[in-house]
Amino acid sequence: MTQTHHRSHQKRAMPTLGATALICLIGPALAACSAAGSGAADRTGSVPQWDDKATPATVSRQMDIELPAKATDPRAARQNGFQDDGLLLAFTLPTSETDAFVEQLKPERELRERDKPRENPAKPMTPFSHLGLPEPESLPDVREGQVCAPCGGDLNSLVVAVHRLDDSNSRVYLRGVD
Repeated sequence: MTQTHHRSHQKRAMPTLGATALICLIGPALAACSAAGSGAADRTGSVPQWDDKATPATVSRQMDIELPAKATDPRAARQNGFQDDGLLLAFTLPTSETDAFVEQLKPERELRERDKPRENPAKPMTPFSHLGLPEPESLPDVREGQVCAPCGGDLNSLVVAVHRLDDSNSRVYLRGVD
């Protein structure tokens, strides 16, 4: 009986030894893959991240847009992503100038007018809150629409929103994907 018990123990030990050998052979390879992955993340930093050097001038060039001469309070940001980068540009413009600005963008369709904030809007990947501004989706009295998708050059898409601030001024919001 002791001999039978011994054989049974040997049979159970063999798969355990095989599994141990497999772990010893594959383990270092998995560790190397894991280390390589973390090394790449260390070199690129966290993704997405905000580009501290973005300015209204650089972002408007990336969007292929000329900032209007009468624009005030221009704000811009660029968020470096893994594949695509997010571009934000916002400025205040006399309301009398907004139609001409939007027309020169040549949107795909006429802008939609929305008199109430959107209910339960999705949180954008590149939020205007980074610029200290409310999201256009959270505002009433907004005209918005797709300018282009795909666009020329490196720009993949561009969306515009215009919010009337008061009787004389409107804020223009532009969100692009590069």
